[in-house]
Amino acid sequence: MSNNDNNVEDRIREACHNLSREARELYLQSKVAEIDDSITPLAFYREYVSKNVPLVIRGVIKHWPAVSKWSIPYFRKVIGDEKVSVAVTPNGYADAIAERDDDAKEFFVMPEDRLLTISAFLDTLENTKENSVFYIQQQNSNFMHSFRKLWPDAETEISWASEAFGKQPDAVNFWMGDERAVTSSKVLFYLVTEILEMHKDPYENIYCVVSGEKNFILHPPTDLPWIPYRTYPSAVYKECEPGKWIIESIVNGTPNSEEITNLASTPWICVDPLNPNYEKFSHINENFTYRFPEYRNTHSLKVTLRAGDVLYLPSLWFHHVTQSHACISVNYWYDMEFDIKYAYFKALETLCK
Repeated sequence: MSNNDNNVEDRIREACHNLSREARELYLQSKVAEIDDSITPLAFYREYVSKNVPLVIRGVIKHWPAVSKWSIPYFRKVIGDEKVSVAVTPNGYADAIAERDDDAKEFFVMPEDRLLTISAFLDTLENTKENSVFYIQQQNSNFMHSFRKLWPDAETEISWASEAFGKQPDAVNFWMGDERAVTSSKVLFYLVTEILEMHKDPYENIYCVVSGEKNFILHPPTDLPWIPYRTYPSAVYKECEPGKWIIESIVNGTPNSEEITNLASTPWICVDPLNPNYEKFSHINENFTYRFPEYRNTHSLKVTLRAGDVLYLPSLWFHHVTQSHACISVNYWYDMEFDIKYAYFKALETLCK
């Protein structure tokens, strides 16, 4: 690499440090803002949407009948015969990086998809099996298509958000599953632990927790220079026999465990914010390792949502989601404005490649 190339790289790095510093000084919060009451569309847009910063509204959906009514017996009675798409993994990790046992190769792995009745799905939660984690996690507005009988218990849109954004939600997503308790005590409400690796979405997200807790780690878009990406071959989990899972490569959109060339691929964040391990993360081969010391430069925010709480998760924010308790949620995706904010983010993305 020439001296000129080094100088350009140094100048880009310096500019990224300046960007991070100025973002912290000018608009980023030291913690996620919280309010304990409803908010007007104007105040919501002016104070949070226009600034692209998150907000938690505590208890704002406690009036929903869902908060008191949704339970396994209720679901069996009201929607037990409905068929829904259910995700299944051996470990609760959805859309995540995993290592294949036979060759130690890393893949971006999606869950196995099964079509079950709600009653059959609930059976899997009440009679849990080791190495099989079932949950409902669709991003195709499944609440609107598969859970119509639950509409009276919640809302099909968030009125103040729709007014602020000037549009209806693109998708309303229902999330439910089973939590694998850390201790041996029985889970009181069988609604799930799924771990979502860190990612970002091109949506304004209104995230509503109906039961249990959700734990978020958030990073602003200005953290992009310090968040490492890799491109992984794409794959899906497949349960080849009860309790035994394999990772199948995806070739031209089709799972194929034998094909090793021309694999579909997915760019994904390769650092675990729960255990960043700044010095060593994962093996490339016998002689090299990935190291992520620059992840220390990020500005992370942590927040926990409980039943009745709502999080406004701004577009382009990186987020990592876990459940420490049983949880059920509904989230509303509003298409973001592809304005100057998006243009600047794409420019930063290009510089950081």
